Amino acid sequence: MENYDLIVIGGGPAGLAAAAAARENGVENILVLERDKEPGGILNQCIHNGFGLHTFQEELTGPEYAARFIEKVEKLDIPYLLNTMVMDITEDKIVTAMNREKGMFQLSAKAIILAMGCRERSRGALNIPGYRPAGIFSAGTAQRLVNMEGYMPGKEVVILGSGDIGLIMARRLTLEGAKVKVVAELMPYSGGLKRNIVQCLNDFDIPLKLSHTVVDIDGKDRVKSVTIAEVDADGKPIPGTEESYCCDTLLLSCGLIPENELSKNAGVALNPVTSGPIVNDALETSVEGIFACGNVLHVHDLVDYVTEEASNAGRHAAAYILKGAATDTRRISITPADGVRYTVPSCIRPGHMEETLTVRFRVGAIYKNSSIVTCFDGEPVNRRRRPVMAPGEMESIVLERKTLEKYPDLKEITIRIE
Repeated sequence: MENYDLIVIGGGPAGLAAAAAARENGVENILVLERDKEPGGILNQCIHNGFGLHTFQEELTGPEYAARFIEKVEKLDIPYLLNTMVMDITEDKIVTAMNREKGMFQLSAKAIILAMGCRERSRGALNIPGYRPAGIFSAGTAQRLVNMEGYMPGKEVVILGSGDIGLIMARRLTLEGAKVKVVAELMPYSGGLKRNIVQCLNDFDIPLKLSHTVVDIDGKDRVKSVTIAEVDADGKPIPGTEESYCCDTLLLSCGLIPENELSKNAGVALNPVTSGPIVNDALETSVEGIFACGNVLHVHDLVDYVTEEASNAGRHAAAYILKGAATDTRRISITPADGVRYTVPSCIRPGHMEETLTVRFRVGAIYKNSSIVTCFDGEPVNRRRRPVMAPGEMESIVLERKTLEKYPDLKEITIRIE
C-alpha cells in the first residue's frame, strides 16, 4: 500500500486549488485522484465567460480558469492520476481506487480532502409524468454534448428549471441555431444568478414562466411536445392552466446535489439541507483529518468562491498534517434561523480559528430591504442591510476572532433574516 501525507479526491477547481494550497503550506507528499480523462472538472465544458473576476480580476472562460490551476499544480510538481475512480474511503483514511493501469488498489493518507463536486437531479427524482422518449437531457449533459462532443441535442427546446446551467444552455442553444420555446420554473423565483436571467433569457426574448412545471411529455420514439401548467402554493398543478409546446428536446435544470456517496462510506456526518458534510471553521468534517470543499460541501454560485474555500481547506489540511489535531475542545455552534437555510461552517473552534472567518449561507426566499442579523446567544450584535436577497445567490457574513474573544462564554451564534 502506498502512503501519502494528503490525498485529494477530485481534480476540478476545488481539488486543484486545495492541492496547490497544501503544497504551498509545506506538504510534500500529495496525490490528486480524478475520474475524468483530464483535470479541470466541470469547467472544461463551461466555455462561456464570467469566471475569475474575484480571483484574477479578469474575465475568463471555464477552460481558461481551469488552465490557471492545472498549470499551477504542474509547476508545483503535484502528481495526479486521471481515469481513476475512487470506490471507497474508510474512517482511518484508507482510499480504495481503480484504473486501467493499476486495477484496484489501496492508498493510505494522513489527511484527505473531499472535492468530488456535485451531480444533477435526474428525471427519476422529479416524478415527471408522461412517456420516456429520446430527447430528454439534463442541462449539464446537453452542455457537454454541445461544447465538448460537438453534438446538438435538438432544434426545438423546452427547459424545466431555471438553475444557472439551464439558463446558460438556453443562450448556448439559441446561439447554435435552436429555438428555445420557454423556461419553466416550479418555484416563484429563479434558482439562478440575476445576471444569467438578464444575459441568457431577457437578451434573447426567451420567456421565463415562474410557478410552472411539466405535467406531460408526449412522444414514443422522440419527444413531440411538452405540456406545462401553473402550480399552486403547494406545488400542485392547477387544472385549466396547461400550455403545450411542440418540441423535440426537454432539458432538466432542476438542482444540483453534492456527490457524497464516498463521504457517507467514510462515516462523515451530512447536513440534511445541503446534502454535504457538516464542517467546522477549518472545513474539517466530523471524521478527524477528512476535509471538504467546493460543490461537494455545498453548491456554490461562483467558482471564485470554490477556489477561496478550497485554498482554505488545503491550508488547514496542511496544518493538521504538520502540527496534528487541534487540542482545544471548545466549540461555538452556528445556527441558521428565520429565512437562512444553512451555514458553512456549522461550528467554530475559537481557540484555533483565523483572524477572520467568512460564513456563507443561502436564504430560503426572496427578501427585499431586509437585514442579515447576527446574534450571540440570542442577543443581536450585528445588523447588515441588504436591498435584495435571493436563493440563487449566496450571502455571507465575516466573523472576527478578536470579537469572539470578548465573549468567553459564548455557546451559539445565530444568523437570521429580519
